[in-house]
Amino acid sequence: MIENTLLHSLGIEVTLVEKGRVIATMPVDERTRQPFGLLHGGASVALAETVASVGAYELVDKETEAVAGLEINANHVRPKTEGEVTAIATVLYQGKSTQVWDIKITDEQDRMICVSRCTMAVIKLKK
Repeated sequence: MIENTLLHSLGIEVTLVEKGRVIATMPVDERTRQPFGLLHGGASVALAETVASVGAYELVDKETEAVAGLEINANHVRPKTEGEVTAIATVLYQGKSTQVWDIKITDEQDRMICVSRCTMAVIKLKK
């Protein structure tokens, strides 16, 4: 399902999906670094929205609903030049038309790289 998507292009791997919580990893390499050799903020945001989206989809009725990112913010607090980062998303609010997710992205030593909050829209599918 991730072939030919941004997840595939950035090397994002979802490693855990449970109700209200999702974990995924992403390499820090030539696909995800900016020209100065640092993890690109946009790659971190893509990872954050990915885990929020996967988590939000797990909480809706897949027969009648879909989800889409409505708003996301991110604070990039520590640079990263190589290795891997891990994103952990947890649901903060689950309503009928929106969900709010908290995402923490850390390095291999569990140091904070980025913290993000993502609001997901719950969309009713047309019959």
